[in-house]
Amino acid sequence: MAFDRLADLSLSIDDVTIERLERETSSGFTRVTTEIALAGSNGDDTTVVGRGEDVTYETDDHDALAETGLPDLTGEYTHDSFSSHLESVDLFPAGPPDREVFRNYRRWGVESAALDLALRQAGTDIASELGRSLEPVRFVASTRLGEPPTTDRLETLRERVPDLECKLDPIPEWDAELVADIVGTVGPDGVRILDLKGQYEGTDVDVPADPELYALVLEAFPEAVLEDPALTEETRPLFDDPDVRRRVSWDAPIHGIDDIEALPWEPDWLNVKPSRFGSLESLLETIAYCDERDIRLYGGGQFELGVGRGQIQLLASLCYPDGPNDVAPRAYNDAELDTSLLTSPLEPPTEPSGFRWSDGGPD
Repeated sequence: MAFDRLADLSLSIDDVTIERLERETSSGFTRVTTEIALAGSNGDDTTVVGRGEDVTYETDDHDALAETGLPDLTGEYTHDSFSSHLESVDLFPAGPPDREVFRNYRRWGVESAALDLALRQAGTDIASELGRSLEPVRFVASTRLGEPPTTDRLETLRERVPDLECKLDPIPEWDAELVADIVGTVGPDGVRILDLKGQYEGTDVDVPADPELYALVLEAFPEAVLEDPALTEETRPLFDDPDVRRRVSWDAPIHGIDDIEALPWEPDWLNVKPSRFGSLESLLETIAYCDERDIRLYGGGQFELGVGRGQIQLLASLCYPDGPNDVAPRAYNDAELDTSLLTSPLEPPTEPSGFRWSDGGPD
């Protein structure tokens, strides 16, 4: 098991600090995250730092954390014992989060920082410890089309990166004319993922089941992966076709193996967002489970502002480099697009260290 290769890494934490990050996004909201830094001795007179990122979506949770700080996490551990210790630690000391899944998000931020620190203290990196090679990462750019929706941003992206592949979020305001404009801009194969967002409840991104919308985009983009459809009496008949089912992927419901086994049919695709799993052990167990069953994977992003973006790129490089990974460099999420954007695939670091894509520069 992959986690066994990391479980016994020694971990010494002397100090815990956090930094609140904030940035405007292309989706019209202000993203706030918290970068977590765990510092410890390198076995001599030097100190090394491991970093992770809490991608909890509620700004109030980050503001509260900035006031309280994290509980005391200092001490001597193995990575396994530290992960077990987190089971009994309340990482929301100011009060429970708005959504229970945010506990996993924050735990992942802390545990990924601990892994980064343990690897650096051992003078190694995650690829070496797992016995895997780092491969170039194919990525897609995820973008919304605004309200009312237009292809303006898509056209700008394609001007910057002519062969760019995309992940789009259909909404009920899409009509046949807009879909024809999208196809004219990027081609029917240029849209790799259609995120139907039918599995969210009580969030700002919920999209109600719409059989007419589903039928429209299924026909217009015959090769696109169909992420998180809502299966209702009206929409389910669209997914009775085995060829359509093979295009379906799941994201929001997936927090571990039990969730995969509870899906309405065995999936061909899954979106892997590490923060949803909470622990490294659960994440690696799930990836192994999918590899054994030939379930295709791709990485998912959550508007990471700090080291977390590079970490999801690193996992994609190690485990699913050829998927339509929603891990484009952060510049793709900026409200104002840079004139120069990195192109797919992303080349992996030549001198990897710890659990990071890089120690500086754009992720």
